[in-house]
Amino acid sequence: MPGASTDEDRTPVIIAARRLANAKAGGAYRGLRVHELAAPVLQAVLDDAGVDGAAVDDVILGNATGGGGNLARLSALTAGLPDTVPGLSVDRQCASGLDAVVLACRLVQAGAGTLYLAGGAESISTAPARAHRLPGGGLEFYDRAQFAPLDPGDPDAGVAAENVAARYGVSRERQDAYALESHRRACAAADRGVFGQEIVPLAGLGADQGPRRALAPLMARFPAAFVAGGTVTAGNSCPYSDGAAAVVVTTLAKARGLAAHGLVFTGSATAGTDPSLMGVGAAGSTRALMDALGAGPDRLEAGLLEFNEAFAAQVIASAGLLGLDPGAFNRDGGALALGHPYGASGAVLVTRLYAQAAARAEQGVTAVAMVSAAGGMGTSAAFEWRVF
Repeated sequence: MPGASTDEDRTPVIIAARRLANAKAGGAYRGLRVHELAAPVLQAVLDDAGVDGAAVDDVILGNATGGGGNLARLSALTAGLPDTVPGLSVDRQCASGLDAVVLACRLVQAGAGTLYLAGGAESISTAPARAHRLPGGGLEFYDRAQFAPLDPGDPDAGVAAENVAARYGVSRERQDAYALESHRRACAAADRGVFGQEIVPLAGLGADQGPRRALAPLMARFPAAFVAGGTVTAGNSCPYSDGAAAVVVTTLAKARGLAAHGLVFTGSATAGTDPSLMGVGAAGSTRALMDALGAGPDRLEAGLLEFNEAFAAQVIASAGLLGLDPGAFNRDGGALALGHPYGASGAVLVTRLYAQAAARAEQGVTAVAMVSAAGGMGTSAAFEWRVF
């Protein structure tokens, strides 16, 4: 019948993806607030896709350390989008950026719209101080929000990483070796110019500040960072970072007129786990995603895998739970080297998958992003590279 939608009208596809270089907290972006990080990548993906901002149905951004308000709306207006374009901010902590992308894809599937900007941004450098108001009117400042009941426990991320290492028998030696390989891969990728096309320069920064070339001689000297006598150190943990990333999500029908290729969304899953073992949350979500797709470890390892490397221990443990080789993750290095701008990191993974798939140029290759989040959760999303 005339006007009826087709499968292509509800098939989500990413046709552009960009990110900032990750800056160390207190580094190159220390004078910029979070919306000032998000706005340039929104502008860049619109330009890449050749899309008029007035055509955008919504802007969806993830953020973890903000002080409230609506980052997405503020960022959209700062980027110069018309005031007719709304904005929605989401918070699933470290998974926020990936969940924002997934939500945009699900809205396309539902027929709610045909063009979205989605991603995440984080400014640890300028994040507001937080405080509880006491009964007498005074303020009690705190470093982070509560993610789980205090009984049985709500550990900090580093303590939870130690819990994961102990529960799954991940040695200090394996963690250090994995972290060193992440830095090696990131440095090698930077030398090859791999990141150049995906990075939007800002504040004089055009390359990630995290990768270290001379880390190996120092690795064994790092003391335990979170638990006395533990195995998780500053060397096998990610650096805190400021950053932002965004993608353009549209329908396959529209994509054919705007781009030559893209990442077609094929599914996603979320899952919960014991908050004291939050680092393996993505193992549960990826297992659910694999079951939904009917995909085994061989299929995933033959494709592209990006796992947010908050701690080496969690990557190694999660890989073991999934029957995957941790060496198959993050072929150009991960957050251990590149940095972890909390709410942006999931969108950074998608941006990395887009760039890797474009370089690989293999029709139908599977690309999967995986993030564990505070409170004991995980989000995973799958895509396929298509040439239209």
